[in-house]
Amino acid sequence: MVPLFIIWRILLIYVLRAFRKHGMNYRNIIVYGYGEIAKELVAFLRLHTEYGYKFKGFFDDNANDTQIKGGFKEIKDYVVSNKIDEIYCCLPYVDYSDIRELIDFGDESLVKIKLLTDFRGFASKGLELQRYEHIPVLNITSTPLDDWKNRFIKRVFDIVFSSIVIIGILSWLVPLVALWIKLDSRGPIFFKQRRTGQDNSDFYCYKFRTMKVNNQSDNLQAIKGDSRITRIGRILRKTSIDELPQFFNVLIGNMSVIGPRPHMLKHTEEYAKKVEKFMARHFVKPGITGLAQAKGYRGETTHIRQMQNRVKLDRFYVDNWSLWLDVKILMLTVVSLLKGDENAF
Repeated sequence: MVPLFIIWRILLIYVLRAFRKHGMNYRNIIVYGYGEIAKELVAFLRLHTEYGYKFKGFFDDNANDTQIKGGFKEIKDYVVSNKIDEIYCCLPYVDYSDIRELIDFGDESLVKIKLLTDFRGFASKGLELQRYEHIPVLNITSTPLDDWKNRFIKRVFDIVFSSIVIIGILSWLVPLVALWIKLDSRGPIFFKQRRTGQDNSDFYCYKFRTMKVNNQSDNLQAIKGDSRITRIGRILRKTSIDELPQFFNVLIGNMSVIGPRPHMLKHTEEYAKKVEKFMARHFVKPGITGLAQAKGYRGETTHIRQMQNRVKLDRFYVDNWSLWLDVKILMLTVVSLLKGDENAF
C-alpha cells in the first residue's frame, strides 16, 4: 500500500508540473511591501514554476520602482479586476493597520493573505510558531528537548541506562576501586566538584578521585604528565573509569547519559567571554559523554579553536537531538574507549 501511495504522489507532482508549464493550474499573486525579501520571494517563484504561482506585481506606498503598480489604495480594485488569489504582505515594509484591512478584505473576497518577514539571519531549524490562545508567538530558539514528550523519552532512557550501570557494574566496581584509591594515596574515594549544568545552574559532579588532594582542582584542569595525578588515577583516567560515578548524577537528574560535557564554573565563566554562543550548550543537561567527545574532542584544551569546535558540535546536538542520535553517540563512545584515546589522561 505504501509503495502505491508513493508512486501516486510522484505521478501527481509530474502531472501538476506539466499543467503549470502550459499555464494551467496556477494562482495569481501580488506582493504588498517592496524590499529585499520581497524581491527574493518573487525571484524564487519565477524560477520554480512547479509551485504554480504567477506573480502579477508589487504594491508599495513608499518605494519608487518601475515594478510597483501602485500603493495600498489601489490593491483592492486590482485584486478584483485581475482575479488575484493570494496577497503576500512583507514585514516590516507595511503598516499593521493595512494588513488588518487586507485580512478583512480577503475574508470577504476569498483571497488568501500571507505574511512574509525576514528571518534569514536566524537558524531556520529553530523557528517554531506557538499560540497562546489567539496570540501567535514565533519561537526562534526552539530545540527538540523543549517538547515534554522528548524530555520524557530522554529521561526514561537515562534512568534505565544508569540503573543498569549502577546495579550491574558500580555495585561491585566501587568497593574494588575504593580499595585501590585508598592504598595508593590519602584522601576521599570520590571527588566532587561544582560544575555548570542546565540553564546555567550549578551542581556537584561526582568522579573517582584520581589526584592527590590539592587546592588547585577548581581552577586548573589536568594536563598531560600532571604531577597531581596518582598512579591509580592515571589508569582510571586512561580507561575513563573515573567518570562512572556520574551515573549517580544521571539517576539524580542533574546530568544525562548523553549531552555536552560540564565544565568547572571558572572555565564556564572564561569561555563564555571568548567563545561565541558558548552558553547555548546549556539549554540541555550536561552528559557523561557527548558528540564532541565521541568525535575526539576531550582532554586538555590548549587553544581556543579546540573549544570552538567542541561548542559547535555541542550546539549541533542541542538543535538536532533525537533518541537515535543518543544511541549513535553512545556507540561511538564505546568504540573510542575500546580503541583507546590519546587525549584521555
